[in-house]
Amino acid sequence: MPLITSPVAIFLTVLLIILLAPLLLNKLKIPHIIGLIAGGILVGPYGLGLLARDAGFEVFGQVGLLYLMFLAGIEIDMYHLKKNLSKGLAFGAMTFLIPLVLGAVAVHYALGMTWLTATLMASMFAAHTLIGYPIVSRFGLTKSPAVIIAVAGTIVTVLGSLMVLASIADVIKFGAFEVLNLLRLFGGLVLYCLLVTVVYPRLTRWFFRRYHDDTVQFIYVLTLVFIAAAIASFIGIEGVFGAFYAGLVLNRYIPSRSSLMGRIEFVGNSIFIPYFLIGVGMMINVRLVASDLMTLQVAAVMCAVAMVVKWLAAFVAQLSFRLSSIDRSMMYQLSNAHTAVALAVVMIGHKLGVF
Repeated sequence: MPLITSPVAIFLTVLLIILLAPLLLNKLKIPHIIGLIAGGILVGPYGLGLLARDAGFEVFGQVGLLYLMFLAGIEIDMYHLKKNLSKGLAFGAMTFLIPLVLGAVAVHYALGMTWLTATLMASMFAAHTLIGYPIVSRFGLTKSPAVIIAVAGTIVTVLGSLMVLASIADVIKFGAFEVLNLLRLFGGLVLYCLLVTVVYPRLTRWFFRRYHDDTVQFIYVLTLVFIAAAIASFIGIEGVFGAFYAGLVLNRYIPSRSSLMGRIEFVGNSIFIPYFLIGVGMMINVRLVASDLMTLQVAAVMCAVAMVVKWLAAFVAQLSFRLSSIDRSMMYQLSNAHTAVALAVVMIGHKLGVF
C-alpha cells in the first residue's frame, strides 16, 4: 500500500522530482534524466513505497514515450536528414545486425539459453529508444550529423526487432516460420506509411489555414500524433514508430521558432517526458536484482553484452563514415538505451513461455 494516495500529493511529489532532479544533478555535471529515473526508483513501490505505479503513471508514461519519439521526428532538420539519410539507414542496419548476431551468440554461450531464446533476447539489444535525445536537444545538437544519423537509424532497429519478434512468435506458436505473417506485417507498414504521408499533409494545410489559435493547433497536432500511434499499434507495429513518423511528416508544417513549436517542446520537456522517465524508475526493483546471485549474473551479462555490441556498431559506423570519436560517442549513447521494444519483447516472451 503506497504511503501517498491523495491525487494532489501524488502530483506534488512528481513535480518536486521534476524540479529538484535537474537543480541537484546539474551541479554534479550529471544528466538530469538520471535524476528523474533515480527519483522514480526512490519513491516507487520498490523504493520507499511512497507512490504506486498505477494507471495514471501507465498512461502518462506511455504518453511520455510517444511524445519523446514525436519530438525526435519533429525537431530533426529535414535538410540534414536527406543529406545523411543513407548513412542513417546504414547505421540502423549496423546497430541492428551487429547486436542481434553477436548478442545471440554471447547469450547462448554465456547463459546457456537456447538459440530461440537467445535470438529473442538479442532483439532487445538491437532495438533502442532515444531516451538521451532530450540531452542533445537541450544542448542544441539536434542538427549534428551524428545525432541525425542515430535518429534515422532508430527506426530501422525498431522495425527490425519487431520483425524478429513476430518471426519468433510464429515459430513458438506454429512450430515453423510463417512467411505470410511477416509479409502481412510488412504490407501493413507500407500501407500505413502511404496513408500518413498522403492524408496528414493535406489535412494539416487545411486545418492551419482555417484555425490560427495556437492552443487549437497544439491539440490538433497531438491528436494526429496519437492517431498515428494508435493505428500503428493496431496493425502490429509499435506506437513509437507511429509517433516518430507523424513527427517526420508534420515537420515541415511546424517551424522550429514558431510559438506552436515552443508549446510542443515546453509541454513535452516539462511534464510528459519527465513522467515517463520517473515511471521507468518506478519499474526497477533493485532489491530483486541484488537478492539472487543468478539474477545478478544474468543482469551483468545482459548489460555488458548490450553495451559492447552497441559500441561496436558505433565504432564500425565511425570508421565507415569517417567520423570523429565524439560523433561515435554521441551515436553510441543515443543508441544504447532500450525501453519501448525491450518491454514489448519481455512481455511477449513471458506470455509465450520463452522467459
